[in-house]
Amino acid sequence: MKRVAALFLPQWPIERLRQAERHGARPDPAPPPALPASRAPLCKPGQHEGHWRPGARWAQDHGRPSGVVSKAAAGTGQRAPLVTSIRNGSRIEIAAACPVAQALGLRPGMAVTQARAQIRGLDIRPADPAGDLAALRRLAMLSARRWSPLTALSDADGLFLDITGTAHLFGGEERMAHRIVDLLARAGFTAHIAIADTAGAAWALVRHADTRVKICQPNEQASALASLPASALRIDATAVELLKRLGVDDIGQLMAMPRGPLVRRFGAASVLRLDQALGGIAEPLDPVIPPETVAARQRFAEPIATAEAIEHWLGALVPDLTIALEREGLGVRALECIADRVDGIPQRIRIGLARPSRDPAHLLRLLKRRIEDIEPGYGIDAIALHVRRAAPLGPEPVTERLDEEAAPDIATLVDTLATRIGLSRMWRMRAVESDVPERAAAPMAVLDPPERGGARAKIDDVGQLDRSPALHPWHPEWPKPARLLRRPERLDHVIAEMPDHAPRRFTWRGQTHRVICADGPERIHGEWWKRTAEADQLRDYFRVEDETGRRYWLFRRGDGEQGETGDLSWYLHGVFG
Repeated sequence: MKRVAALFLPQWPIERLRQAERHGARPDPAPPPALPASRAPLCKPGQHEGHWRPGARWAQDHGRPSGVVSKAAAGTGQRAPLVTSIRNGSRIEIAAACPVAQALGLRPGMAVTQARAQIRGLDIRPADPAGDLAALRRLAMLSARRWSPLTALSDADGLFLDITGTAHLFGGEERMAHRIVDLLARAGFTAHIAIADTAGAAWALVRHADTRVKICQPNEQASALASLPASALRIDATAVELLKRLGVDDIGQLMAMPRGPLVRRFGAASVLRLDQALGGIAEPLDPVIPPETVAARQRFAEPIATAEAIEHWLGALVPDLTIALEREGLGVRALECIADRVDGIPQRIRIGLARPSRDPAHLLRLLKRRIEDIEPGYGIDAIALHVRRAAPLGPEPVTERLDEEAAPDIATLVDTLATRIGLSRMWRMRAVESDVPERAAAPMAVLDPPERGGARAKIDDVGQLDRSPALHPWHPEWPKPARLLRRPERLDHVIAEMPDHAPRRFTWRGQTHRVICADGPERIHGEWWKRTAEADQLRDYFRVEDETGRRYWLFRRGDGEQGETGDLSWYLHGVFG
C-alpha cells in the first residue's frame, strides 16, 4: 500500500534567514591580520585640546562588553520581532512573520506600514522567495538521497516524500518521522510531518495537527479528515468561502454531499481534491531528480602499492574526469580520491578548490601532494575519483576596457596553500560601512572581488555642502590598532579626570600601567536610527602610551556627565603595533 509523508516547514523563510546570519560569522581560528596603525606623536594627558573629535562618528554598539545589556533586551530576553516584506503592486506587505511577531498580531498579507505603526522596533527584512525556493529544492535533493528517492516540492514551505517500502529502513514510520523532525530541529528549522495513504490527506493533516508528528493508519484517512476545515483540501479561497456560506465547514460535511451537485456548484477542481485526499483518484508526485555524481574509476588485475603506481593511475583518471565535467559544464570545487585496499579498508584523500576548475594538470598536481597520505597496506585493487561538490564553469567576461590590466589570478596559489593548511584558514578582510570597531572589518573569501559586500565611503546629505570627500573608515586620519581584541577587556583601578581626560593609570590583566602620552577622546554613538536602545549609548576612545612605550586603545562607557550614556567603566579594546 502506498504511503506518503508530508513535511511542513511553517517558519522556513524566517529560520532560513536567521540560519544565514548565524553561519555568516566566520569562526576565528587565528588572530585577524594586523592593520597599519599611525605612529603620530601623542600628547600628554591634559594637553588634548585641538585633538578633540566631537560626536560626528556614529556607530552601533554590537561589541557590548560582558555584563552590559541594552535596554530593549534587558526586559524581554528574546529577539526583536522579525518579518519579511514583499511588494504586491503598490502595496508593501508582510510575507512571513516569526512566532514573536505572530503573537503580537502580525500576519502575512498585512501592510508593513500598519505593522510598523503597531509594533515599535520591528525588524523588517526583504523577502527572498527565489532563495527560499532554491533552499527548499536543496533540501528536497537531500531528502531524495537520504530518506526517499521520490521527493517532491509541496508549495513553498513543504515536501512530499513517497516512503512506500522505505520506512522499515529507519525503524518504521513513526521512528522515521521523528528522525526527520529531529534532524531538521538540530539544523535550526521547525518541522511538522504527517504520514497517510495519500498526499492530499498527509498535506491536510500536517497543517492542522496539534503535534509535530501525525501518523494516519492505512485506510483511515476518511475519519482523520472528517473534522478538518474544507480549506485543508487545497481548494481555492472562493470555493471555501462559498462552502462556509452554505454551512459546510468541515470535510466530513463535504464528503456526505453527492458528487454531481458539488461539481456543478463548485467546479471539478474541488471534487478532484476531495477524491485525491480520500484515495479515489491517484495524485502523482513530480519528484526532484538529483544530479548524477561525476566520477571516474579504475580496477586493477593485480594490487598496486607504490606511490609511483598510484600517481600513474591518477594521471589516467583525471583526464577522464575532466572530460565528463566538460560535458556537464561544471568545474570541481571538492574532489575525493578513494583507494580500495585488498583488506577492505578504503583510503580517502580530499582536496578543495577556491574556484571551480577542470584543468587536468592543476587537479593532478593537487592530488600528487596528498599521495603520501594514502597507506596502501597489502595493496590497492581500485582507485576512484568522485566530485563531491561542483559548480557551473563557463566563459568569464573580459574587462570593460581593453587597455585595463587584468588582476592576477591567484586561484592556483590559493589551492596549493589550501592543501597544506586548509581553505577555512585562509581569508581576506573587507571594509564595512560602520564606525563601530567590531564591525568596521569583516572576513571574505580569498577570491571574492573587493566590491562584494563591501561598503564604499559615502557623503551624507550635510556633507555634500562641503566638496571635500568623506573619510573612509580605514583612513589614516582615524588610526586604529593593529590588533583588536575579540571582546573588550575591563580595566581596574583607573585614575582619570572627568569628563574629557584620558586615564593616568590603569590595571590590565593584573599589571599596572602609567600613561605618559594620550590622544582623544574619539566619540562613537549608537545607531539610534536603527535601534532605540542605542540612542543614549556612547563610547569615548583614547589612544594612550605607557612608560614602556606600548600603545593601547581604551574607551570609557559614557560621556562622563550624564549617567544614561554609560556606567563610566573603562575597557581596553586594542593594542597598537
